[in-house]
Amino acid sequence: MRGYALCIAAGILVALWLTASRYAKAGGRGDVILDVASWAVPFGLIGATVGVVAGEGARLLPSRPDLWSAARAWDGAIGVPGAVGLGALGAWIGCRRAGVRLGPVAGAAAPGLAFGAAVAHLGGWFSQQTYGRPSSLPWAAAIAPVHRVPGYENFATFEPVVGYEALWCAAAGGLVLWAARRFALPGERAFALQLALTFAGLFAAESLLIAPAPHLAGLRGDQWAELVTVAGAAAALYRTRHRHGPDVIAPGPASPRPGPAAIGAS
Repeated sequence: MRGYALCIAAGILVALWLTASRYAKAGGRGDVILDVASWAVPFGLIGATVGVVAGEGARLLPSRPDLWSAARAWDGAIGVPGAVGLGALGAWIGCRRAGVRLGPVAGAAAPGLAFGAAVAHLGGWFSQQTYGRPSSLPWAAAIAPVHRVPGYENFATFEPVVGYEALWCAAAGGLVLWAARRFALPGERAFALQLALTFAGLFAAESLLIAPAPHLAGLRGDQWAELVTVAGAAAALYRTRHRHGPDVIAPGPASPRPGPAAIGAS
């Protein structure tokens, strides 16, 4: 397996571990998160693999190269909301089948998803595609000649945008943990806050990239996807602004704790 894929797998494991730990501390059944993840993870991966599908389509149906090349060009923009949207749908199905509410699961997962994304973004170092303009800063990233953008072949080190993305996602996870405890956020609000923080930072980081990409109204395709995600998360936070107090989970038979507890306090 390539390093990029290993980082994604490691990010999923980090997210699952932290989510399961928070949910169990809040009084939830220990097996719930794995049951939900068995639906959410495959759905999210399907939403994020548009580029792979486009590549296979170009190989199997070469008569429409224009269609497949366009799909590959916009795969980043489609993949981001696709992973979030389909992953959330999978989580909802998993919660329904497990007989638990989605809100507490989303609240437990919120910081875990941000920390998992931080690990997954490190895969950009192995693909050597997520970097900015030439830089001589001490933390500049060395990019192999084969991966340098045309016009920048004579430069060796560049701004490590992949590092900025990973650090921001980790910071967003820490902010969500703090906010959930400080303000006793219900699960839906904690999850929406995580989306807003994470994708706002990624939107800013995308502006530093120099790799060619489709643009619309001056923004990269990925940035439009991130902007839509932030707007949706902000709308969700506004709609739930009157909700106060953390989610309470009634413990199931496999719960290690005898009484209910709050996600925000874990």
